[in-house]
Amino acid sequence: MRLSRAFQPTLKEVPSEAQIASHRLMLRAGLIRQTAAGIYAWLPAGLRVLRNIARIVREEQDAIGAQEVLMPTIQSADLWRRSGRYDAYGPEMLRLKDRHERELLYGPTNEEMITDLFGGAVKSYRELPQVLYQIQWKFRDEVRPRFGVMRGREFFMKDAYTFDADYEGAVKSYRRMMLAYLRTFQRLGVRAVPMVADTGPIGGNLSHEFLILAPTGESGVFYDAALEEQDWLSEPVDIDDSASLAAFFDKVTHFYAATDEKHDEAAWAEVPEGRRREGRGIEVGHIFYFGTKYSESMGISVSGPDGAPLYPEMGSYGIGVSRLVGAIIEASHDEAGLIWPDAVAPYKAAILNLKPGDSATDAVCERLYAAGAEIFLYDDRAERAGVKFNDADLMGHPWQMIVGPRGAKDGTVELKRRATGERFELSVEDALAKVLGA
Repeated sequence: MRLSRAFQPTLKEVPSEAQIASHRLMLRAGLIRQTAAGIYAWLPAGLRVLRNIARIVREEQDAIGAQEVLMPTIQSADLWRRSGRYDAYGPEMLRLKDRHERELLYGPTNEEMITDLFGGAVKSYRELPQVLYQIQWKFRDEVRPRFGVMRGREFFMKDAYTFDADYEGAVKSYRRMMLAYLRTFQRLGVRAVPMVADTGPIGGNLSHEFLILAPTGESGVFYDAALEEQDWLSEPVDIDDSASLAAFFDKVTHFYAATDEKHDEAAWAEVPEGRRREGRGIEVGHIFYFGTKYSESMGISVSGPDGAPLYPEMGSYGIGVSRLVGAIIEASHDEAGLIWPDAVAPYKAAILNLKPGDSATDAVCERLYAAGAEIFLYDDRAERAGVKFNDADLMGHPWQMIVGPRGAKDGTVELKRRATGERFELSVEDALAKVLGA
C-alpha cells in the first residue's frame, strides 16, 4: 500500500478520552475510530491486525481438530429460557423484539445456541468428542465501557465448545485446548500466563484465565516468579495422548498462579517469600469446564453405550481477538508509538522515501515495493523526513527501510529494526532478504 493513497488518519495530539496507552496509540496510529460508547470502527490497518490475530487463532484451533462454524449474532430468547439464563443474565444482555413481537437478543455468548445445534445433529456417544468453534462479533452492554477495545461493548471473539462422553474425555479436551492457547499466544509474540480462575456458581476446579501481565490490567494476580522463566512448549506434546497431555498440564500448573478471586493464602504461604509476586493482568483468554450444565438444562442427550440417554460433558473456551490488539500494545510500545510483533503487524515494513522525485531514490523504493507490495507500506508522501520517521515509529512496523539520495546512488538501504533500534546498511537484495526472511 502506498501511504499517499492509504486511509490511515494518524493524529498528532493525544486524544483526551483515551486513558491508557493502547487506546491512545490505536487512535493516534489510525487503527480505530469510536462511533458510539464502547463501539469502534476498525480502519484498514487495524483490521489487518485483527485478521492476523484471528488467522493464528484459527490455525491453532484447527491443529487440535476443532471445526469452525459461524453462528448468528442475533439469538432467540427461547433458547436462553431453556437453559434458565434469559432472566438471570442481567442488563449486559441487549434484548430486542422483531416486527412480530418475537423476543430476540444480541448474543453475549453462545453456549445455548451451540448446544442446540449439537443436539440437532449428534445422536450417539460414538460421535463424540466434538469440538466446535467460531470467531464472531459479540455484544455486552457494559455499564462503563472504557479503555478502548480493552473493555468495549462490541467485541470480536473466538469461542469454542467441547462435547465429551465422560469426565475423563472432558479433561483431555480441556488440556488440549490449554496447549492450543499457549501455542497461540507464543505465535502472537506475547506471554499469557494461565492462572486458576473463579468458576462462579457452577463450581469445580477446571477454569483458567490467560493473562498478560501489565500494570493497566483489571485483574489482580498472585504468582510464583519462577513462572517468568518457564517455557511450557520446549518439548513436543502429543495432542491425542492422555499421558502426554497430563504431563504437559502438570508442568504448566506446577507453580502457584491465581487471580484475586481464587487466591489461596495457605497455598501462597508455601511459595518462597522471595518468589512471591503480586500485580495486575489483562485477561485475553478463558478456558472453562462446566460439565452437563447446558446439555441437561436444555434436554440435549445422546444414546450412551447401554442405550440410555447420556448428557455430554461440555466446556467453553474464549479468546478475546479484538481485546488482544489492545493487550499486545500495552505489552509492546514505547514513547514513540507501537512496536508490533512480526506475526500481527499490519505491514511487515515501511519503505521511507526521503526524497520523492529524485530518480535514484524513487527507483530503489519502487524496487523494494515491488518485492512486497502486499506486506510493505510505502511512504511516498511529499513530507519532511522527520514526519516520516515519526509516523513510522508511531505505526510500529517491525522494519523500516530508509532510502535517501546518497544511499540510492550506491544501491544501499538503511534498515531499522523498530523493537531494538538496530540499524543496518545493506544492499537492496540483502535488505529484502533480511526483512522477508524474518
